Amino acid sequence: MRYTHMAASIGLGLGALVLQIPVAAADDSDIRIEPRNASPGSTVTVSTSACDPDADYGKGSSEAGGDFHLFGGDEEGVLTGEFQVPEGTEPGSDTITLKCPPLTKVTGTYQITGRAPEGSVDAGFGPADDSGPGLALGGALLLTAAAGAVWLCRRPNTDGM
Repeated sequence: MRYTHMAASIGLGLGALVLQIPVAAADDSDIRIEPRNASPGSTVTVSTSACDPDADYGKGSSEAGGDFHLFGGDEEGVLTGEFQVPEGTEPGSDTITLKCPPLTKVTGTYQITGRAPEGSVDAGFGPADDSGPGLALGGALLLTAAAGAVWLCRRPNTDGM
């Protein structure tokens, strides 16, 4: 029975590794898109090393964000550009096409998510932006608990042992 559990654990671990191989292979492409999950209103940065190393200019086009330009970046042989995802863009996949000399064309995709989160998270215990008496009371309780822990650790043992 013990060997059955061990074999199942090893099989699950190997299965998880095998499922990661396509993801690792996809990261080696000639186009890098940051972030991979963008929300409407956010800026997307695109860079590529597929162009001629001497090229210092290229053009890009996003289905959602429109046309943008690529210029030489900090790295040798890498062209970089950016565009903004328009507000109100529906969630889904967006394709980016890059063109640069000599007749190089590469494409990549990224995901457009829903709108970006705003404000505090409602966890059911009141608003997270509380800065009044509740915050002072919470701080006082934490300070009291810390002082009690220090007192318990420092007091001498009087059990007679």
